[in-house]
Amino acid sequence: MRSEEFNTPVNPYHYVLHCIGGKWKMTILHEIHARGSIRFNQTLKILPISEKVFSQQLRELVSAGLIERISYDTVPPKVEYVLTKHGETLIPALDILYIWSIRRMDELNIPIDENAFSVHKSGKYLDALGDIMHEQHCVPDDETAQLSQTDGS
Repeated sequence: MRSEEFNTPVNPYHYVLHCIGGKWKMTILHEIHARGSIRFNQTLKILPISEKVFSQQLRELVSAGLIERISYDTVPPKVEYVLTKHGETLIPALDILYIWSIRRMDELNIPIDENAFSVHKSGKYLDALGDIMHEQHCVPDDETAQLSQTDGS
């Protein structure tokens, strides 16, 4: 749905779900943020997602104005996806949702996919989730020393 198609008042929660709802959209946005850009085939090798679903999710994110598709005039053709300024402003909110989700899953003893920690390696995640990462034995090696220094172990 394009913004021009919203001709009646829309609940803000419904709008945000329109923009980022979908099994893979938040993951795709994080991948682009973490890498600076993504390419279709390279990302398909990383994420367990079908080509059809990935293509659909990318189109919807472009339509929502959160990512931009950049096509280079080369042979073979090269296409990259990058965050727009609107997509960039969404990243802090996604970080809060990610941290909340990990904490809540831990409280409920819901098994957490270890890959969830391996792709979120920056200090902000270690600061917010270091205790759970350590408990799950998912602290990246170079951060283990940092964590030991800060918790006195």
